[in-house]
Amino acid sequence: MNLEFESKKSLKRILSQLDLGELSAVDKRVFLSRLNTHFPPLFTILYEVYGGQYDFFYHLQSLVEVLKSNFVERKASLKKKDKERTNLPTWFKSEKQLGMACYVDLFAGDLKKLQQQIPYLQELGITYIHLMPLYKSPEGDSDGGYAVSDYRCVDPKLGSIDDLKKLGAKLAKAGISLVLDFVFNHTSDEHHWARLAKEGKQEYQQFYWMFDSKDETTAYEEHLREIFPQVRRGNFSFDKHSQKWVWTTFNNFQWDLNYSNPAVFNAITDEMLFLANVGCDALRLDALAFIWKEMGTNCENQPKAHLLIQGFNRCLKIVAPAVAFKSEAIVHPDEVVKYIDKDECELSYNPLLMALIWNSLATRKTKLLTKSMQKSFSISDQCAWVNYARCHDDIGWTFDDNVAVELGINAFDHRLFLNQFYTGRFDGSFAKGVAFAENTTTGDCRVCGSLASLAGLEQAMDLQDEQLIAHAIKRVLLIHGVILSIGGIPLLYSGDELGLLNDYSFAEDDTKVHDERWVHRVAVDEKSIRNASNIHTPQHSIAKGLEKLIKIRKEHVIFGDSPTHILNMHNDHIFAFMRKTKSKQGSDEQTLIALFNFSEQRISVSNLQTTLATQAQFDTVDEVKVTEFIHNKHYEALPNTIEIEALDMMWFHLQA
Repeated sequence: MNLEFESKKSLKRILSQLDLGELSAVDKRVFLSRLNTHFPPLFTILYEVYGGQYDFFYHLQSLVEVLKSNFVERKASLKKKDKERTNLPTWFKSEKQLGMACYVDLFAGDLKKLQQQIPYLQELGITYIHLMPLYKSPEGDSDGGYAVSDYRCVDPKLGSIDDLKKLGAKLAKAGISLVLDFVFNHTSDEHHWARLAKEGKQEYQQFYWMFDSKDETTAYEEHLREIFPQVRRGNFSFDKHSQKWVWTTFNNFQWDLNYSNPAVFNAITDEMLFLANVGCDALRLDALAFIWKEMGTNCENQPKAHLLIQGFNRCLKIVAPAVAFKSEAIVHPDEVVKYIDKDECELSYNPLLMALIWNSLATRKTKLLTKSMQKSFSISDQCAWVNYARCHDDIGWTFDDNVAVELGINAFDHRLFLNQFYTGRFDGSFAKGVAFAENTTTGDCRVCGSLASLAGLEQAMDLQDEQLIAHAIKRVLLIHGVILSIGGIPLLYSGDELGLLNDYSFAEDDTKVHDERWVHRVAVDEKSIRNASNIHTPQHSIAKGLEKLIKIRKEHVIFGDSPTHILNMHNDHIFAFMRKTKSKQGSDEQTLIALFNFSEQRISVSNLQTTLATQAQFDTVDEVKVTEFIHNKHYEALPNTIEIEALDMMWFHLQA
């Protein structure tokens, strides 16, 4: 089949039946222009996934109807932003960008009160706020809100959908982008699709993976891994209402959607575009690696998962091109980068950087971090990493085993060491973390804990040891120093800017006690903010140190759209990289040399100029103005030998 010819023929037929009477002349021209641009690749994508189905063209027609109706609903202010972002597609690469992720109730109480926190966000420098899932979900355990019962209804405890729209408008006015979750691998078992499936409606039973007997699931199960083995074993749950077995990768109340059914793609596209029209600037694609199921595979990172995301991306480009996708793929590093593309996910969490920063703090060595970043940090210059130290989730050690082997590291044993270290079970550990999803069969687990507690502050304060407190503060700032400077959007997790410690009260809540991740989902209250304002507290040192780093970042374009080159300093304790601005007519060339000491000892770094010349083809002989940002020192030339204090960093700025 000639897909180009078929796509043109199909679009012509669809347009002949499409009522565009609701659109103004300008909007009609814009919609048709985007449709003409993006429908051909969308057709090709969907044909590869669904072309073998007899009703393919019917679903294609229905999809265009969904696109049109959501375009009609899109507000003029959002359409204006669409135009601006189309002309500046890499808006997210600015040095001004600084993100924060938070739960609405823990950060502010509800959506209306969150509006009152906008000045706090502005003072901190936040330009991007990710509100953790705030949709209606089951009472009690809802996997932290990731079991969605209604994408178009806010959890009543947080407010209403109108409150969310008003918040989005106020954030936009304050220069803060709104990021929401697109939970599209599954719904809760209370979603109206699932309720209809339970009632026996065949149309909606086909929205999920439902089987008459457990035997039918066995062929799938033997290839699947268990995500939450501490909660239940296997990937299927029995539903007593329908008397069927349902695919539930994560929890028995989270029913996996069946994307082999094109009606599911269309229905979820409609929900996605509704969220885009709420006024968000980015959608975080939750659990995107799991969306395509195929017999005989592990049902993760399948080629058709990528096609589906590309299809969703094209739908966004037609209706809401201002909105970017953010990938949440906590999988092997080689798989993470496959989701990053301007036609798939423009943004992506960087779980490898996060995990290996913690690894380097535990081992005091950076060789695994350096070699891994040299292999995996480079991505399309039309995309960006979202770099983070902590998030709402656990820490899993997702480094590449092959890279570890090259460095003489036994990957299995090393993961066990990291788990022991960060759960405080390793002699000499500074961390106070909690094991999550511990598998008693394999001994594997993941790690939970607030940034400050994992970095040693909780233990140091318990011991009232000033030296240990000083080291913990420096670790917190070192971590933030990396994510603020390496390239991409730095993302803070709410409370980390205040040095909040673990909250163990979750163990007293029957709906949370089985989920140790609640230990670091800590409420931010006035007391916490006042504590960080008290000059006699370590939290004050963290807050002021972070404030300084953010200020430096925002004042210099070198931290924005500049490529990153990872350096090997031939020193086990030093992580380093160079960034250089792209050549622009009329602007001075700028370079950043960043060095980080992950040990508790002063380190001497020699032959810096030789390293730059051989590894980055960078000539440091030319006349330049050299400023070391962190300590505010000026040099006549870039030093060749540098002394870096314990757990300290240096940002050398070279300007022609």
